[in-house]
Amino acid sequence: MSGPLQGVRVVDLTSVVIGPICTRTLGDQGADVIKVEPPEGDLLRKLAKGSRSPEMPGKFLNFNRNKRSICLDLKKPDGVEAVHRLIKNADVFVSNVRPQALERAKLDWETLKVLNPRLIYCGIVAFGKGGRNYNQPAYDPIIQSLSGIAGTFDRAHGQPLFVPMVMTDHVSGLIAAQCIG
Repeated sequence: MSGPLQGVRVVDLTSVVIGPICTRTLGDQGADVIKVEPPEGDLLRKLAKGSRSPEMPGKFLNFNRNKRSICLDLKKPDGVEAVHRLIKNADVFVSNVRPQALERAKLDWETLKVLNPRLIYCGIVAFGKGGRNYNQPAYDPIIQSLSGIAGTFDRAHGQPLFVPMVMTDHVSGLIAAQCIG
């Protein structure tokens, strides 16, 4: 695929919504995106109950278009070594895995910068580095609650409500892609 990011190779270690939206955007702009999935697959493959295509629901296909996939077990040395080989020839690494899990798998910035000093490393984490919630997972309803979005509806309608889509994931994924691209 041609585009402004043609020739840029991205190693995509993301799942569900926020990370796949980021890397999908890079792929839409012509980047060569290699999605690394665990043996059980991206969780999004299993969330669409009643899909006519088991393991390949529409949301998964949409969020992961313009990508090539590889299945690797990052709990085993061979899987980590395979990602390290991919990193040596990559321009960008994108992950939404918790930082401690990346450290355990030897896929943290300190390890990867030795393998590829020119690598752009994008860690999409909910609460940033440090702070009381560092290394805690978060999904869209948690972020909508903590950011006050649900409370805004409470003031307007008398009850807290969520925006009925994964709004913060969509916005944050697109912002991350803009920062990289």
